[in-house]
Order: sequence, then structure tokens, then C-alpha cells
Amino acid sequence: MNRFPSSQLPEDPARETVTVHCAEHPDGTCAPKGAEPTPPAGAPQLYRVSDAVALLNLSRSVLYDLIRTGRLRTVSQGRSRRIPAKAIREYVALLEREAERPR
Repeated sequence: MNRFPSSQLPEDPARETVTVHCAEHPDGTCAPKGAEPTPPAGAPQLYRVSDAVALLNLSRSVLYDLIRTGRLRTVSQGRSRRIPAKAIREYVALLEREAERPR
């Protein structure tokens, strides 16, 4: 089953979305192990710094330090900086990996 209308098929068949069914999620909401989870419909894909500050519960200066040191990735949109939702998930995953390391 293809999720794309025929006019919007990706050129590279390797990039085609595949629906995976499992016993826990017969509606096809499972993804292959290691696959990027699909954000909920209507969820923003890019966040302003002020939105990311609230989302991560950090101060504005700490967030800018994370950006400056490269721990939190940003993109440019016109003259403004935006933080991709994926970059926020990657940063949280980084914190979780660091917390699991033996001291």
C-alpha cells in the first residue's frame, strides 16, 4: 500500500514510506526499529528559541550556549533561527545516553 498519491511519488523508491503491522499495533502505527517516529499531526516541525526554552524547561542563555557549542542544532529561516523538532529529540536522546554512562 502506497501512502503517496501517484502525482507525489518520490523519485527514489528507497525513500518510499512503508507501513509496518505488528501484534501490538494492527493499525500500522509501528515503525521499523531505529526508524524516526512520525510526529503527531499538527505538531510544529520548527521551534522558535522561546518555544524551545519552554519545551526543554531551560533558560534562554543555556539554550543559546547549547546552540553555540553544537549540542543543539539549528537551521536558518530567513533572518531567524529555528530549532527542528528532530534536533530537540536528538538532544534529549543525547542527555539520556550521557545519563546511562557509568561514572
